[in-house]
Amino acid sequence: MFVLWFLLLAPVLLVASMPAKASTNGTVPLVMWHGMGDTCCNPLSLGGIKKIIEEEIPGIYVHSLQIGKNFVEDTENGFFMNVNDQVSMVCSQLAQDPQLKGGYNAMGFSQGAQFLRAVAQRCPSPPMKTLISVGGQHQGVYGLPRCPGEASKFCDAIRAALNLGAYSDLVQKHLVQAQYWHDPLNDDLYKKHSLFLADINQERVVNETYKKNLQLLDKFVMVKFLQDTVVDPVDSEWFGFLKTGQAKETETLQESLLYKEDRLGLAAMDKAGKLVFLATDGDHLQFTREWFNAKLLPYLR
Repeated sequence: MFVLWFLLLAPVLLVASMPAKASTNGTVPLVMWHGMGDTCCNPLSLGGIKKIIEEEIPGIYVHSLQIGKNFVEDTENGFFMNVNDQVSMVCSQLAQDPQLKGGYNAMGFSQGAQFLRAVAQRCPSPPMKTLISVGGQHQGVYGLPRCPGEASKFCDAIRAALNLGAYSDLVQKHLVQAQYWHDPLNDDLYKKHSLFLADINQERVVNETYKKNLQLLDKFVMVKFLQDTVVDPVDSEWFGFLKTGQAKETETLQESLLYKEDRLGLAAMDKAGKLVFLATDGDHLQFTREWFNAKLLPYLR
């Protein structure tokens, strides 16, 4: 579902089985995490992006995360593996990679972005330097792909059905998307039962270690797709969300209690110039190679 369409506009060739090469020119390594329904090395998505980055930044080491033993498991785990277990697995992978011991940059696509933020908060060694979130949903979602808002009774009916089970223990443990389902109409239920998002967003208690670790980032770059029909609400891509208690009006990160109380340290990071908000026209993960090179690659050079 979260496929990278920009490659349709900028075709590339890739041998997906090619291993990552060690950095040869002192460039900071890059770790990437794909979105739902994708894999680490699909030549039409993450594999293609890896190829572009290696062409534009010769000698860079790129580690595209594979969650599982093969591409099939990698795809399935994006739907059914407990996110906390995925993050722990990735932390172990990164700690064991000698190419990353001096630090690395990270780029997450769609749900992979909030998962990498959890890595930054929970696993500061090796250190993540810059986090680039491409369409990530940092305050979660309260809608279905191409079925946003309250304008459609059909969308509302499906949303209501999902809410009936989204916060059950069984669904929370085994359905990835339920772990960042954020129901503004049932805030207490969300805070109590969300296994992943409520924890990394400090919704229950403030974990000072999470806060300290996130502030170690040099930059936290967030990309928002202005015509996004997949992420609802799209403001989540800039850490905004629906106001609590209703599902029509949204608020920005800066208007939220999370920011005003600075539970994650984002207000301090904002004041220090560490937060970067980028926007592009296009639907979810749709961008050109020219835009990618001009707007995102400077943070990797």
